[in-house]
Amino acid sequence: MTNRILLLLTAHTYRAAPFLAAAERLGIEIVTAVDLPPQLAAQWQVTLGLDYRDPDTAVAAITAYARSHPLAAILAVDDSGTLLAARAAAALGLPHNYPAAAQAARNKLVMRQMLHTGGVPVPAFHACTLADDPAHIAAQVRFPCVVKPLELSGSRGVMRANNAQELAAAIERLRRILLRLNPQPDQPFLVEDYIPGVEVALEGMLDNGELHPLALFDKPDPLEGPFFEETIYVTPSRLPTAVQQAIFARTAQAAAALGLRTGPIHAELRVNDDGAWLVEMAGRSIGGLCSRTLRFGVDASLEELILRQAAGLGLANAVRQETASGVMMIPIPEAGLLRAVAGEEAAAAVPLIESVEITAPLHNPLVPLPEGESYLGFIFARGESATAVEAALRAAHQQLHFTISPMLTINS
Repeated sequence: MTNRILLLLTAHTYRAAPFLAAAERLGIEIVTAVDLPPQLAAQWQVTLGLDYRDPDTAVAAITAYARSHPLAAILAVDDSGTLLAARAAAALGLPHNYPAAAQAARNKLVMRQMLHTGGVPVPAFHACTLADDPAHIAAQVRFPCVVKPLELSGSRGVMRANNAQELAAAIERLRRILLRLNPQPDQPFLVEDYIPGVEVALEGMLDNGELHPLALFDKPDPLEGPFFEETIYVTPSRLPTAVQQAIFARTAQAAAALGLRTGPIHAELRVNDDGAWLVEMAGRSIGGLCSRTLRFGVDASLEELILRQAAGLGLANAVRQETASGVMMIPIPEAGLLRAVAGEEAAAAVPLIESVEITAPLHNPLVPLPEGESYLGFIFARGESATAVEAALRAAHQQLHFTISPMLTINS
């Protein structure tokens, strides 16, 4: 029986290295596919170049490869590959999520519709298009509301509006974002009621439809808009046990409603007096470098758990180590060109800080939310309590200083 696993990657993912390291530790063979033209695959030293936007051709290429190189599983590292992974695994008879479930976890409107059908409480939502009159949309919604693109990730394009004027401005801003990616003038988007409350993130694994919670992260910075830039994640959560159990139950209910049955999930929820509300659920693990915060059993990474399950080795050691841990995704304070970074050594010297990783390259443009989709880097901490870890992350961030110069514009 083969232990060869195909990883579906994107050209700019942070996630390849942790999976490759985990595979080497487990003795699992990894082959890679990247969302690139096939003729560029060799230059990138990947096995397959695929066009994720042409799933029929991509599935055919994967199944052709698998005829001579049998696969144990197909894993998508980022959102863009989850539907392709489901379709290709289904074609090969490998363990997989249903393609419809993978699509629901990628598309915010489909997700809301399936959650509602499955009896999961959802905020009131409205399907809109860029061709709709903002005044007409404003007459249908309640304020405050949130404007969301259907498939962008990392809070990109997500904006709160408190009145009709702010809604019109948010829709116009989203229009510019979407049209830069796709010139189609009537692209869909979602407008839904704003959900108040504290926000958390749940990392878990699904095994034959059963949810195994791995880590519940508090997000201590308020995420109230107008944009929703995530910064600090700390675990274990400091919420009462009963609230945590309600979060787990809601997440399991939502996964079942979407039809997700196997593999990693990353869920975002809000908790208020009316209970736990699912904001989003992705059929993949936590993004960026954030998985570094998690260690399981003796010293297993999150990627090791994912690969173990995919290779049919079970979910052994799926208990998070008791030490508190956290990460700060360093926000971009303003648009411009990153010229210099100071204070890295001082930040790394703060007690409990494990590492400071500046991932934004010098002399390259920085684009903050809602147009942007990246961070300046990551700060990692580990300690005896979530409160101490949070304080260390904030102290380290205060040591960092970024020199950002305006980008020159040329008037025509």
